[in-house]
Amino acid sequence: MAEEKVQPNPSQAPTHDAQLAAENVESGQEKAPTVDMEADYQAAQQLSVSDVDRSGEGAKAAEKATASKYNLNESQQTNTQTKQTGNPEDYVEIAKEVGGSRNEAATNVNDDLINKAKEKGQSKK
Repeated sequence: MAEEKVQPNPSQAPTHDAQLAAENVESGQEKAPTVDMEADYQAAQQLSVSDVDRSGEGAKAAEKATASKYNLNESQQTNTQTKQTGNPEDYVEIAKEVGGSRNEAATNVNDDLINKAKEKGQSKK
């Protein structure tokens, strides 16, 4: 099944030229084209890899084109451990930091919220 015969249909032709060609094939004025799928596939395989890539220069060019222009340091993972103090004053400081950024956050910190934070910070004895 390497070759297939094209069966044009004039009613399905997308352009006027295609319709005329289909009518000519249908009437016998022109020979229907044949398609050799295997030969087309082999030709496509030859075209799928450029000469630059066959020589190895393509990889070098790609590396050069995508190389960073800046020296980057390797990132290092750091672990931060926090101590639970149970001290309500720590929560007050956090609440003040959050409330102090009035231009950045859409939050309102008032005395009631700070008192609630103090209560939540108390250890349950």
